[in-house]
Amino acid sequence: MPASQPRSRARDRNNVLNRAEFLSLNQPLKGNQESRSSSRKQSGQAGAAGAQNTNPKERRQSQQLPEEDCMQLNPSFKGIAFNSLLAIDICMSKRLGVCANRASSWGGARSMINLLGITGHGIPWIAGTLICLVKSSTLAGQEVLMNLLLALLLDIMIVAGLQKLAKRKGPYDITPGLLDYLTMDTYAFPAGHASRVAMLSKFFLNHLVLAIPLRILLVLWALCVGLSRVMIGRHHITDVLSGFVFGYLQFRLVELIWMSSNTCQMLISIW
Repeated sequence: MPASQPRSRARDRNNVLNRAEFLSLNQPLKGNQESRSSSRKQSGQAGAAGAQNTNPKERRQSQQLPEEDCMQLNPSFKGIAFNSLLAIDICMSKRLGVCANRASSWGGARSMINLLGITGHGIPWIAGTLICLVKSSTLAGQEVLMNLLLALLLDIMIVAGLQKLAKRKGPYDITPGLLDYLTMDTYAFPAGHASRVAMLSKFFLNHLVLAIPLRILLVLWALCVGLSRVMIGRHHITDVLSGFVFGYLQFRLVELIWMSSNTCQMLISIW
């Protein structure tokens, strides 16, 4: 027995893990355990106190969240289709904006495209209609011109109201001109020029006797004006297409509220 004790003491001395620097590996510190246990107890007591302080209504609201606050991991097919079409519209509109600025591929033709767009502006058409109305001497001509003036005024008001509601900006950051501010055509949707030329072309085709070549040129003029608004980067493709639709609807509205010759004569006499 006495010989075995010195042997065991020698083994303990030779064991590397019994050194002072390795004691923490075999025996965890008591202070850390006590601090951890105390922190857990304090956090548990704080959580219990917070749970007691919360009202039952707040607990129910926290447990049952409304569907609007939850993340939609599975979007609907309509949302995916709408976002895809919107992305295609923006991409194609930017590709067709070849005259958006001087540095564009067709930047040299920007002034000519702007001149084509002015032919579909509301201010020149209203001024020209008023001049023709003053110079007209026939009852039929005055009736057509008065209803045309009504259609132009309705177009400006309807398009301005729709643009204020939508507030959609164009594909390029282009400031509107002076004529655009006068007609309140400052946003992109719907395209005011497109709605106006669609309404005018349909109006002239129905109420004027025109030859077939003139009818074809009238339709081509409306299409070119709508395309010019996309080329200068002022509107998207969907803005122009929706403008054509609204222009046709405005024509149908004017046909429903068509003013007779007597009404036109009374308004002219008051004016």
